[in-house]
Amino acid sequence: MEHSDLTGIIVDEAFQLHKDLGPGLLESVYSKLLTHRLLKRGLKVEREKKVVFWYEGMRFDEGLRIDLLVNGEVVVELKSVEVLPAVAYKQTLTYLRLTNTKVGLLINFGAPLFKQGVKRIVN
Repeated sequence: MEHSDLTGIIVDEAFQLHKDLGPGLLESVYSKLLTHRLLKRGLKVEREKKVVFWYEGMRFDEGLRIDLLVNGEVVVELKSVEVLPAVAYKQTLTYLRLTNTKVGLLINFGAPLFKQGVKRIVN
């Protein structure tokens, strides 16, 4: 499956979830429900995937977690806030770099309109 097909499925399922439930729930609720929807579509989803990397000969594996890693190819960072902080984009891009992943989605379920809360990020 190509990245555009995979991100399309993820965005479709996230859109449906936002449409059904609206904004305002906790990020953990959207994470669990989006995972459920993606698994129903036959995708492999890893939740709270630990980010491990090496820096100056030191293995670092503390505290960094990707919200969802779909099919081992797409990093999905979820938020549920009224105003998305600029650091959220940077965080997602850094996760892409550290995991050598090419495509990510930053999805803010707190946005009033879904299209305002979804961004595709390419490494």
